Amino acid sequence: MEPQDNFKPGGIIFMRTQMPERLKDFYMKRVGADMWLDQGACQIYKFGNMLFGFCDSEPASMDGVLTFFYPSKKEVDNMYAKFEDRATTSAKKNEKFNIYHFYAEDPEGRSIEFQHFNHSLKAF
Repeated sequence: MEPQDNFKPGGIIFMRTQMPERLKDFYMKRVGADMWLDQGACQIYKFGNMLFGFCDSEPASMDGVLTFFYPSKKEVDNMYAKFEDRATTSAKKNEKFNIYHFYAEDPEGRSIEFQHFNHSLKAF
């Protein structure tokens, strides 16, 4: 296999799902992720610099948290308004980590977080 132009090393977090089509609709239409690669039984999504995938398998993976971060608190508030029906916490400041965030659940019950760092970050 030949090297691909503009391809840099990276990583993908994979999780098992029992509802790939419902998650596809949710993560693309509601969260705003793009389909990076559809392999049939596994779909890989891209959100900014994050790649995450779901593979059709049992049982569904429910550990961990998918965190989506934004450059402003206002964008987190916008996502809260969009996801209030799925939110498990209110949008608030977390003093310990100096972030502004809230938690919600995806259609399968997996924990997702939307956050803003209240401090400058190193570019990547």
